[in-house]
Amino acid sequence: MTGLSAVTFFLLVTINLCHSWTWKCENGLCTRSMAKEQNDVYSTLELCQLMCTNYLNVWPHPTGIVKSWKDLVYIDTRNIVFHFNGTIDSIDFLTELTVYFKDELKREEPIDCDKEVFDMHIYLYPASFDLSLDLETDESYKLNLDFNGDELDVNITAPTVFGLRHGLETLLQLVVPDGYQEKCLATLSNIQISDTPKYKHRGLLLDTARNFLSLDTIKINIDGMAASKMNVLHWHITDSQSFPLMSQRLPNMTKYGAYGPKQIYKPEDIKMLVKYALLRGVRILLEIDGPSHAGVGWQWGSEAGLGDLAVCVNKQPWRSFCIQPPCGQLNPANSNLYRVMNDLFTDIVEMLPNTGMFHMGGDEVFIPCWNSTQEIRDYLKDKPLTSETFYDLWAEHQKKALESFDSAVGHQHSSVVLWTSQLTQPDVIKKYLPKERYIIQTWVPTAQDALIGDLLKLGYRVIVSTKDAWYLDHGFWGTTQYYNWKKVYENKVYDYSHEAVLGGEVCMWGELVDDSNIESRIWPRAAAAAERLWTNPRSSAQYAETRFFAQVARLVKRGINAGPVTPLWCVHNQGECKTYL
Repeated sequence: MTGLSAVTFFLLVTINLCHSWTWKCENGLCTRSMAKEQNDVYSTLELCQLMCTNYLNVWPHPTGIVKSWKDLVYIDTRNIVFHFNGTIDSIDFLTELTVYFKDELKREEPIDCDKEVFDMHIYLYPASFDLSLDLETDESYKLNLDFNGDELDVNITAPTVFGLRHGLETLLQLVVPDGYQEKCLATLSNIQISDTPKYKHRGLLLDTARNFLSLDTIKINIDGMAASKMNVLHWHITDSQSFPLMSQRLPNMTKYGAYGPKQIYKPEDIKMLVKYALLRGVRILLEIDGPSHAGVGWQWGSEAGLGDLAVCVNKQPWRSFCIQPPCGQLNPANSNLYRVMNDLFTDIVEMLPNTGMFHMGGDEVFIPCWNSTQEIRDYLKDKPLTSETFYDLWAEHQKKALESFDSAVGHQHSSVVLWTSQLTQPDVIKKYLPKERYIIQTWVPTAQDALIGDLLKLGYRVIVSTKDAWYLDHGFWGTTQYYNWKKVYENKVYDYSHEAVLGGEVCMWGELVDDSNIESRIWPRAAAAAERLWTNPRSSAQYAETRFFAQVARLVKRGINAGPVTPLWCVHNQGECKTYL
């Protein structure tokens, strides 16, 4: 062979083969073929799916009107013009949002399109320019795209700038490559979409205490959330293994609790991530777990003259003192603990905007730890050392922790989220936790568990994290089972029409993940939960399959290492792998 190396020849042949395929829409599915000259044959799978599939291949699929004409228009990405106005802050935000849109569209950058192309004008009309993102933010939007013969006009209207953001995310999915070498970008000549999420809280939990995660890893997961219209990053930032959150008032927390000087989240890191997430429609819900899951990082109290802030820290044999090693629980008998907590909460309030929610953990308190601590036994004095007595102590701690938090915030209006525990059982919760202040995050086996219904009847708001479907760490330890994307998708949240069902979260607990593997453990399965939480579809995963495969490809194109869920052959031959995996 002369002129070309064997490797170069192989690559050229591979490229030519890859671009020889076409797709034809048949019965709502895109089937692959070698034909090029037939009618209704599309040069790329993305183009075929835009023309062929329900909901225009949008993920998550819209909950309202979806109308379109099946005429193609080609756009010139160099001539996309945005139109908007607002306050100084909102103009800055919307300007950054347009940069975000253009940067994402560049991933589809055409090369010398040989078709007639038109300018795109995008008009952004929010009813409010408020930049606060919380549980009550209206994220709905309407998108109208119309080709007038000279240019393509896109009007996105929404009650808030965050609705506009979701509308732009949808628009990104409606612009697809065309041409046998993907030279052009196409969309439809007329599209109407109205869309609003079914649930207010659509979350992903990241755990940075078991294994430290870099800022880049956190950001790439936020990117995946943005692409899937998820809106809450639940950051489980501390646990008994480490305390990586830098507190300016309490430098000993990271001195004693961080894995190392480079495994620390500084205040400026938190503020950067808050801004990064906000532009992507995501708010950060920070969790400082307690009174259990609190060991390393709290052990400096005695040296500082404050007594033991935590007890049972690193105590062995661990099975006698905690659910999971290393052991450690906060010391409710030490009044200095609440002064320290107030300082910690004050630092956190200065790092994070007020979103009206904060997570205090509150699960897996291990009574034998407290019962084995003489200081706590003395604190209880003549009270009988029964389970009820220790529950009362636990509730006393929670009340004082809430007072410390309220003092730091300066008001008593924020809601505190707690995991389900002995204190949240229906027969005792009203005694310990007022429904006006607490949101209960349920980690029961199924989304239809009776506990959820009981909590709703008592007037509590709930967030659902079904552990036997939405715990993404399962299947890699013990006897737990791995849940594929279909299982995640079909995990129906409790009756969405009940206003007290705020939504749900998928959880990536961090014992067996770090920067090297976390993306493929989370994605694309979290995207399956995203459609459940945005749309709550009545249909099964089978009917979402082709759109889901398209969303996986979008995530990968954005630089997210989303793991494969099927052979590529099944993606290219729609409908042929219905029973596969």
